[in-house]
Amino acid sequence: MTVPTIDIQKEVQPHFKNVWLTQKPYNILYGGRNSFKSSVVALKLVDMMMREIRFNHKANIVVIRKVGNTIRDSVYQKIQWALKKYGLIGQFNTTVSPFKITHRTTGSTFYFYGSDDFQKLKSNDINNIIAVWYEESAEFRSAEEFDQSNITFMRQKQMHVPHVKFFWSYNPPRNPYEWINEWVKDKRTDDNYLVDYSSYLDDELGWLKAKGGQILDEINRIKENDYDYYRYIYLGEAVGLGTNVWNMSLFHKVESIDPDIITRLFFSADVGHQVSATAVGAYGTDGDNNVYLLDTYYYSPAGKSIKRAPSQFVDDIYNFIQVVKKRYKQAKIQQLTIDSAEGGLRNEFWLKHHMRWNPVAKKTKVVMVDYVHTLLAEGRFYYLNNDSNQIFVQQQQMYRWDEKTLRSDKPEVVKEDDHTSDELQYMVVDNARLLGLKR
Repeated sequence: MTVPTIDIQKEVQPHFKNVWLTQKPYNILYGGRNSFKSSVVALKLVDMMMREIRFNHKANIVVIRKVGNTIRDSVYQKIQWALKKYGLIGQFNTTVSPFKITHRTTGSTFYFYGSDDFQKLKSNDINNIIAVWYEESAEFRSAEEFDQSNITFMRQKQMHVPHVKFFWSYNPPRNPYEWINEWVKDKRTDDNYLVDYSSYLDDELGWLKAKGGQILDEINRIKENDYDYYRYIYLGEAVGLGTNVWNMSLFHKVESIDPDIITRLFFSADVGHQVSATAVGAYGTDGDNNVYLLDTYYYSPAGKSIKRAPSQFVDDIYNFIQVVKKRYKQAKIQQLTIDSAEGGLRNEFWLKHHMRWNPVAKKTKVVMVDYVHTLLAEGRFYYLNNDSNQIFVQQQQMYRWDEKTLRSDKPEVVKEDDHTSDELQYMVVDNARLLGLKR
């Protein structure tokens, strides 16, 4: 069978020559964003499959993401991109339910799974497996998740290859004590593992410059705004968390906002009811997707003998929304976001005002904080310096990591006066795509 070829030296950065040539069964590629590590793995997997297809061998490859609903826009597209680079996409059929890319002649297939459906993954008899790729490996809970599935895949090895080849690719977590940082440190001394670090600085072929310099401009902007965040995101360094969560110089104060520049409105709520405070933030975005804190509703039950009832909160928050809407008449309400645990208030809000609040899909605290860090580091967050927003500013200044948890793989914040910090994270996480945040 004739297989199209490409000049791999023009498609793979010279830095990755060791990854391309190694015979080691286990390969870990980690580093900063825009280092092209995922592209290298995708091209290598296509190359491995086509080497077997030349001899009319059936050869299957498994590609895994932690969460299944991220497959379509990541690894599924990346493998198709690699097949197009080789000029091979016309030889394959693609399906999305389930996600598969199958060679028409030999039946060789790329299988895509989310490990959140591990039982299905474990029970499938794929057979003829030559390689497995865990993309965004840091999303997994522990190395045990790899161990559980690896044995299953090894048992289904294709007979013509010496071993199933495993690939892991990821951007390191900020916390040096995160399990994957410790795991990779241990694997450096294992002769069966190749461990490769890369960053955008390894772009010897000039691909980032060839894209017009926009990406490099963005990298340099973040480097100037928040150097530690630049090291974490673009150099792939586990820079640590420190004690303060935020760099307050990245919260830009403005004395006034022209209502006409606000095009969209977002409201986000952290509701406390009887024991803790309730905070609702009103946010707006302009044509450049800058984010502005416009106003804050805040109620604390501390020191009050009679606490507000849920129905009163509904009316208070509804009135708060109406006041903001009236002030920014040109803007459309894009999203109402609330803590996913707060079902009662959501139901009552719909009953009384036919307004639907979206329960945020919560993530770990480190991940939610990182979403906000990205927005801040890009220099796109502003707050109106009015009386009601002062509580927001004060709570961001006091927001701290719990020192007792910093040397663990699951750091937590001090749960005290953190209500505006929580609602800020809910808003950013829930609207990440609309805000142009890449994760």
